[in-house]
Amino acid sequence: MRPAAHPGESWSLEVQIHPSDIRKRVRYLFLSRRQLTLWSVVALLYLLGLALGAAVTPGVVEGMTHGEQYQTLITERSRQGERLQGLVDRAGQLDGRVGELDLRMGKLFLAYGLPPVKVPRRPAVPSAAAPGTPSVYAGAIEHGDRLRSEVRNRLMALEASLRQVQEFETAHPEQVRTTPAVCPLRNEFVLVSSFGRRRSPFTRELEFHPGVDLAAPLETPVYATAGGVVAFAGQYPLGRSSAWWRYGNVVMVEHLGGEDGDGFVTVYGHQSQVVVKAGQRIERGDLLGTVGKTGWATSPHLHYEIHRKGGDGVYRPVEPLIYILDRHWPNEDRLLVKARSAPAVRDFEPLPPKVGR
Repeated sequence: MRPAAHPGESWSLEVQIHPSDIRKRVRYLFLSRRQLTLWSVVALLYLLGLALGAAVTPGVVEGMTHGEQYQTLITERSRQGERLQGLVDRAGQLDGRVGELDLRMGKLFLAYGLPPVKVPRRPAVPSAAAPGTPSVYAGAIEHGDRLRSEVRNRLMALEASLRQVQEFETAHPEQVRTTPAVCPLRNEFVLVSSFGRRRSPFTRELEFHPGVDLAAPLETPVYATAGGVVAFAGQYPLGRSSAWWRYGNVVMVEHLGGEDGDGFVTVYGHQSQVVVKAGQRIERGDLLGTVGKTGWATSPHLHYEIHRKGGDGVYRPVEPLIYILDRHWPNEDRLLVKARSAPAVRDFEPLPPKVGR
């Protein structure tokens, strides 16, 4: 270090670098007080940086490791969430399918005249989610648990109903044979007019329509919907009833297999040709004729009616769609509720004499 020559002068540090070879020059490095202070600060900061890095590095490495684990957990949670949603969707589809079976069973009970089966409902299953633990999938889990309980209760009711139907069919084979239960058309058709009040396409006045109109191409085969005896086949004489004459070529079949003479009469109107005769015994699925537009018909279609004998001995038209068990109709649940609660029809054309004995 070179001291100051006079008081107040700054001092400097001299650094000599002697090479190992004496033939080479000696190098001198002079550092002032300010330079020395600056380099000392830089060296100190460098040492502090090394110490801080040594202290922080384990935490950084651990944080990176935890970040990778967290990302793995996020990916796994997303995969499990998709699987959970898939299971909930399948449960919803199963619930819908059970609902369809329940409706068909309800139609069958109504056709046979059986009282509905009452099955006690089991309490809801507790949620699978841990109590007090919030989860992004808590709603899906709760919805799935509700579906599971609902499907379980419906399946219990279906099992009891199916058992009662099997017992009834075993005990009443003739009534089963003579109960209308299928569609009279096997090929494609369109439901163009429903059972109930409508505006007449001819008079434009409101009237009661006692059946359904199934539009189909000419000559589409028409089949019997249950076993029975043909009560009338052909065109009803105008002089005896103008109302039944409007049905054109019509087939009326008596199905009297119920107890105490109870039963049904089915009507198939507007046919182009009829292939059965009065008094002929038929079974479900036998050919009756073909679709036409005879009588009061604006286009080719089959007019189909079902008349059921009530407790007063009178045959009244009933909703035919309820008795077509091999087809599914829009708003079938409302149709079933309406058929169960609707009052007996009064404004209708009685069956011709000697039909529905």
